[in-house]
Amino acid sequence: MQKMSLNKREILKYVGDFSQVFGTKDYTLSGGKAQGVRAIDVKNGSGLEFTVLPDRGLDIAWLSYKGSNISYISKTGIVAPEYYNEAGTSFFRNFFAGFLTTCGLMNVGSPCEDHGESFGLHGRISNTPAEEVYSGTEWIDGQPVLKIRGRMREAKVFGENVTLDREITCRVGDNKLTIRDTVENNGFRKEPLMLLYHFNMGYPMLDEHAYLVTPTLKVEPRDEEAQKGVAAYHVFQKPTPDYLEQVFYHDLRAASSGATCVALINEELGLGVAIRFNKNQLFNLVQWKQMGEGEYVLGIEPSNCFVGGREDARKTGVLDELEPGEVRAFEIEAEILEGAGDIRRIKDEIAAI
Repeated sequence: MQKMSLNKREILKYVGDFSQVFGTKDYTLSGGKAQGVRAIDVKNGSGLEFTVLPDRGLDIAWLSYKGSNISYISKTGIVAPEYYNEAGTSFFRNFFAGFLTTCGLMNVGSPCEDHGESFGLHGRISNTPAEEVYSGTEWIDGQPVLKIRGRMREAKVFGENVTLDREITCRVGDNKLTIRDTVENNGFRKEPLMLLYHFNMGYPMLDEHAYLVTPTLKVEPRDEEAQKGVAAYHVFQKPTPDYLEQVFYHDLRAASSGATCVALINEELGLGVAIRFNKNQLFNLVQWKQMGEGEYVLGIEPSNCFVGGREDARKTGVLDELEPGEVRAFEIEAEILEGAGDIRRIKDEIAAI
């Protein structure tokens, strides 16, 4: 598509159907614990391809660029939501990771008990099937834009009534995707809001040649294990036997508008991934560094919280809350970087923040 006009009539001279070069494809997975999970493939015509799972919170499983994998898929593979067990750390049995797993809305991080209610690791939203799902191509200002949207509902009799509306957009020929989320408290009492975007980078994008670029003002290790690696948080090694995860909290510089950006770069591949978000919406960047054998992944995780769980967030005074009827918007952009020019541009962008 980079060599072809994006004019609709001109493209139709070359193809019988737009799906030959770009579009969305809706289907259902079969076999094993993935049986019945709805999936939507997105192909943008210039090398960016990814898969959205409506039955798993409209999260993103596989993502690749020109055949080179970017995302991390865990040993669980794709798991249907009916296998989800909220208790304790059972979340891990459904955690396929993918390019994006959304964590929240009622809890992020450690299992805990808050105000008499028990919460499992990272909340329920990523195991919640979407309603009112749409996928398709829309022509905006003469250009094709691929869109997926839907709504997840977290509700309980005598409890919360909160919805998350998500729209994922990708312009044909533009190697970016944008996630726009709207969270609304449809109830009549204040509700906690914990939200973390768990972006997961995997091999070959992530290997010992990759490095992380961030406009970090201050980085804090979560625990003693992370303290051991805080000086080398930005570089990565080969898969390491018996590696214990390291988690870091980054306080980032941001523009006056709140805009900020981080990037994983692999110059050996000539590839990178930039994640842009707004610090006024998501004040904290969590970094998950896991260099184990078979569990080799970097998590880049903008959030409005830390990962100690809701009880800890309330005790430390950082628990965000939604007033009755309140609506909150969040926007994140992921851009694939290709070649020395893109890599230099993103480094300059981050340095200038």
